Amino acid sequence: MTDINNHANLIWGVAELLRGDYKRADYGKVILPLVVMRRLDLVMEPTRDAVIARAPQVADLERPERVLSSVAGLPVYNTFRLRFHELLGDPGNVATSLRHYVDGYSPQARQVVDKFEFEQQIDKLDENNLLYQVIGKICSVQLGPDHVSNADMGAIFEELIRKFAEASNETAGEHFTPREVVRLMVNLLLNGDGDRLTDPGFRPSVFDCACGTGGMLSETRDHIRAANPDADVQLFGQELNGESYAICLGDLLVKGVDASHIAFGNSLSNDGQKGQRFDYGIANPPFGVDWSKVEKEVRAEHEELGFAGRFGAGLPRKSDGQLLFLMHLLSKMKPVAADGSGGSRIAIVHNGSPLFTGGAGSNESEIRRWILENDWLEAIVALPEQLFYNTGIASYVWVLSNRKASDRAGVVQLVDARESWVKMRKSLGDKRRLISDEQIDEITRLHGAFREDDERVKLVPVEQFGYRTITVDRPLRGYWEIGAATWEGVEDDKPLAGLKMGAAAALEEQREAIAAALRKMPAKRFDAEDTCRQAIRAAIEPAIDRPGAPLLKALIGRCLVRDQEADPITDKNGHFVADSDLRDAENVPLAEPVESYLDREVLPHVPDAWVDDPDGRIGYEIPFTRLFYKSSPPRPSDEIKAELRELEGQIHRLLDEVLA
Repeated sequence: MTDINNHANLIWGVAELLRGDYKRADYGKVILPLVVMRRLDLVMEPTRDAVIARAPQVADLERPERVLSSVAGLPVYNTFRLRFHELLGDPGNVATSLRHYVDGYSPQARQVVDKFEFEQQIDKLDENNLLYQVIGKICSVQLGPDHVSNADMGAIFEELIRKFAEASNETAGEHFTPREVVRLMVNLLLNGDGDRLTDPGFRPSVFDCACGTGGMLSETRDHIRAANPDADVQLFGQELNGESYAICLGDLLVKGVDASHIAFGNSLSNDGQKGQRFDYGIANPPFGVDWSKVEKEVRAEHEELGFAGRFGAGLPRKSDGQLLFLMHLLSKMKPVAADGSGGSRIAIVHNGSPLFTGGAGSNESEIRRWILENDWLEAIVALPEQLFYNTGIASYVWVLSNRKASDRAGVVQLVDARESWVKMRKSLGDKRRLISDEQIDEITRLHGAFREDDERVKLVPVEQFGYRTITVDRPLRGYWEIGAATWEGVEDDKPLAGLKMGAAAALEEQREAIAAALRKMPAKRFDAEDTCRQAIRAAIEPAIDRPGAPLLKALIGRCLVRDQEADPITDKNGHFVADSDLRDAENVPLAEPVESYLDREVLPHVPDAWVDDPDGRIGYEIPFTRLFYKSSPPRPSDEIKAELRELEGQIHRLLDEVLA
């Protein structure tokens, strides 16, 4: 590890040359692409002359890169006559030579340069007389495969990424997940798959739909290769941010990993891995990001394809697209074969919103219902706050699978790791805490043990997350009464203000006539709504011919006096009329009959209540915090009084000192 840090520090020394001409947040735009170029140049060296010689012969072919990649024995090559270090041979033309060098790259390597927008950096470095010095500094570091292995080169590159993330911590969270969080997620993803991973014939595929700089893909690959060094791990991903995409490609290329399956673009609106299925899915999608920009494409897929597409379960509110990414990952699961083979596992990190946002019948609730009723949710691990660079809010790792172990069937494991953290010596943006290696191992153990012998773990049956929302009504009790204050401001009532017959002047006269007729009505109490209606109709008909139902309803409503001591009001069929002011909603556990819930929770308190629709609306939520809530008894009053007396004494002593 010391050599890795030494190499990273030597490369980081380039930043000293850039200081003043570049912002710290922009160092990576120069250093990372140049490191990729230098490493690839040395890796390509054994076949470089053969590629340069073959290039003119295949220039007219439709896909010359296929031939040249075969000649190179690598997915990347360069056809320019100069090596990277030879660009320094003509100090006056370094910029021109570097552009030709970049033009000579294979398409995959060229994407790294393009997405970094390195052409602009060439101009800026050249204008500030830095280009020769920067390339010379990069070339002075030994980065050849005979000095640095692919694994160590990947570690060096990741260390550089970490340094750049720290240098620009205000935006690091957009594309950089803390490494300890990545390690924990990978542990949870692969936990329990030991036999599967060590199978000599297993060729696992891993997909990250918001792969950022590729850290999760690389960590998953390293974990699998540690268990099975011969495993041919296939990495697939997609990333929207151009710079993050370039870092991801560069990281994989310097490690000698095939990066051809990393797609660029928005995975929600343009699925770069359409039709593909993977053994493992892992992601840290953006929290609470508005998806309005891709609404047209997402909604069209939802409405036209339903469950044949990715978003059949529903569309969450446009202010937060986290559940869209989750459904996208679930659509990439391999089916489970009759013999139990196949299937997939997923680890994804969310904030608290996907746990509970949306009531019964909402799209968010329906998405949770779809996941839970299919028994795909294996576990949720609550992480400490202040772990991420650009947010300090609570976050949760969801582990999902369509091949859950038999003992996990019908159960969701909840692990409370909110207190598993250590304080960082130096904060980075909103990141003030980290999870230590020992704590990662402990959380992984708790997940794998699948027992409730620890207060941080709960095993919850799936149906416990379900509920039905029922509407509880109570009878309207009262009478109708006309008094002096009944018709105050009646002219402004919507049914009166909205009259649209005749000219404006005539309407105003009509409103005044109706109001005057109402105010002339004698004070009177009515025990039946029909009697009150008839009296009002008779009073206003001279001013308005055949008054409409909305107007009469509004006027009758002014006369209603609620009185809980009065008899219930009934309709023409003798049924109780519900009092909308007393209407309430109750969430009944899905596993409990509505009748027993009413008998226990409602009727003892309001015996005249009833439910018209006992089926209600079914909803699902995961009340993680509530399930782990621990009540604390109030402090004894004597203790509180003693503390108050002590505080009063301190105040008096301080005042005496001030006034002395």
